[in-house]
Amino acid sequence: MLDTLTFKIKRQNNAESSPYWENFVIQYIPNSNVISCLMDIQTNPVNSKGEKVAPVVWQSNCLEEVCGSCTMVINGKVHQACSALIDKLEKPIILEPMSKFPVIRDLIVDRSRMFDALKKVQAWVSADGYHDLGPGDSQSQSVQEVAYKLSECMTCGCCVEACPQYTKDNNFLGAAAINQARLFNIHQKGNDITEQRLDTLMQEGGISDCGNAQNCVEVCPKSIPLTESIAEIGRQVSGKLWRNIFKA
Repeated sequence: MLDTLTFKIKRQNNAESSPYWENFVIQYIPNSNVISCLMDIQTNPVNSKGEKVAPVVWQSNCLEEVCGSCTMVINGKVHQACSALIDKLEKPIILEPMSKFPVIRDLIVDRSRMFDALKKVQAWVSADGYHDLGPGDSQSQSVQEVAYKLSECMTCGCCVEACPQYTKDNNFLGAAAINQARLFNIHQKGNDITEQRLDTLMQEGGISDCGNAQNCVEVCPKSIPLTESIAEIGRQVSGKLWRNIFKA
């Protein structure tokens, strides 16, 4: 029976400083998640050497695997910290920030690149003003079922952290953005700019940069069929390519 729990945390004071490791020992409480343990460490930030240190910082919000903000690398695997239960993790528990994004401090990273990717693929429904446009077009039950699953994406970063093609020195858009392009391409109003989305996905950093490693679908906390979305967008891009050839 455990009495204490050891955390080995990779820390960084700011974006310019060098990372370092620091250990913390806290009281073991059954059924805790990683976030609750980080809260215990934050309440009494004393490391395993007995030194009073700056509190560990991280991001979290909903605490129920909806917001996507608490993504970090736990024991070498990207995970949502709110749903990572300590009783199911190997000990000591090792926490690191995601490696594919710039570190802001400790376990907080800057995921702006993911949101910029959503802008590039125009992952939205265009609206002409705020006047009443009347009821929207109906959508079949089969399309609704597909769209609902695709819409569960939290932009958490798990998929791109696990992707070998997504690196700090390239501009690959990543599975999350490709998935959202598919979502809005099947939307009865969002599909009016399908061609523009496909143009973006045909450029460098688009669908052709995916190496089909399929790591993304393995780590997605919402079990979104990312590989299906990549395949579908690949099919749409191929169709766009042929249309462009015959238009020339």
